[in-house]
Amino acid sequence: MDNSVIPYGRQNIDQNDIDAVVNTLIADFLTQGPKVKEFEDKFARYVNAKYAVAVSNATAGLHIAVMALDLKPGERVITTPITFAASANCVRYCDGEVWFADIDKDTYTLSLESTKELIESKPKGFFKGIIPVDFAGLPVNLEAFRALADKHDLWIIEDACHAPGGYFTDSKGKQQWCGNGNYADIGIFSFHPVKHIACGEGGMVTTNSEALYKRLSKLRTHGITKENMGENHGGWYYEMQELGYNYRLTDIQSALGITQLAKNDLGVVRRNEIASNYKRAFKDKIKYQSLPKGAYNAHHLFIIEVEDRKGLYDYLRTQNIFTQIHYIPVHTLPYYKEIGYGDADLNNAEDYYSKCISLPMYPTLEEEKQTYVIDRILEFLEKNTK
Repeated sequence: MDNSVIPYGRQNIDQNDIDAVVNTLIADFLTQGPKVKEFEDKFARYVNAKYAVAVSNATAGLHIAVMALDLKPGERVITTPITFAASANCVRYCDGEVWFADIDKDTYTLSLESTKELIESKPKGFFKGIIPVDFAGLPVNLEAFRALADKHDLWIIEDACHAPGGYFTDSKGKQQWCGNGNYADIGIFSFHPVKHIACGEGGMVTTNSEALYKRLSKLRTHGITKENMGENHGGWYYEMQELGYNYRLTDIQSALGITQLAKNDLGVVRRNEIASNYKRAFKDKIKYQSLPKGAYNAHHLFIIEVEDRKGLYDYLRTQNIFTQIHYIPVHTLPYYKEIGYGDADLNNAEDYYSKCISLPMYPTLEEEKQTYVIDRILEFLEKNTK
């Protein structure tokens, strides 16, 4: 085996991707052209949602999602502490308050029980919404969260950035694809290079609500619409109806997204093969994320828990294996500690963080290299548990 670095994740760019970008570069539109709409339509069909709105990145998508759902200053939203900060930051962008519920110690996703306990500890109307995260690619059971949300008049934004191609099975036996909008009001996806679909940067917002779709489309383009031109106006006319943002995706990125999307099903199959290899090697030796019955994990990440996480992390780097940690609990970050979240009782999240480490997981990971990773991990644990 060569001595090249094995990262925890990487993009998969082939000649079809390159050709698509080059063809767009020599076409008429680099941005605000037909490729954006084509990407949106194909992505909506892929996740079985009615509408999709392409945005500059998933953080932008989260921002306009909470805006479209009319989050007001001071209103409170619940999310998980084990996520990238953007899942919480979008609430702060609107001057809302973030409240954290604990994670399930086995799935690592937002705990339904912890969320229910938090909601019911406050008067009805205290909270406005919930942002569950399909962490590491494992879909949250949104049917259960929807029942809880409906009981307390809350909206749901599904942060599906890790999970295009994943699904859970609802109580009727139907597969519910991440971001399809059947149980969440809005879904969010990321096209960062280490994600399933790489556009350099980029994101997608999905929904089944026509009203939300129209507002999301307007918010990602400065709050501007051209729907009201009428007979007295020419083609130049537009209206800025509210304060929006320039959160558009380009045609160049969309062209790449279209070819990347076409490969995602095979990519997710390969990710699950890699996950199965890890599970066989680590069964009864190392804890890893559980898989609820009827769920299909899209496996953006494969995470294990070990007691000497820092020791393993450092050792693997000496072996050219570059793992990562996902994530530092959001409530322990300096910004959130300063505004009063540092004392939150989130024991499962903090215990998980003390042990978690993300292993190499990407479709082009060769079996020889994965075997090398597995062998080095087992070697380290054997030496350090005697």
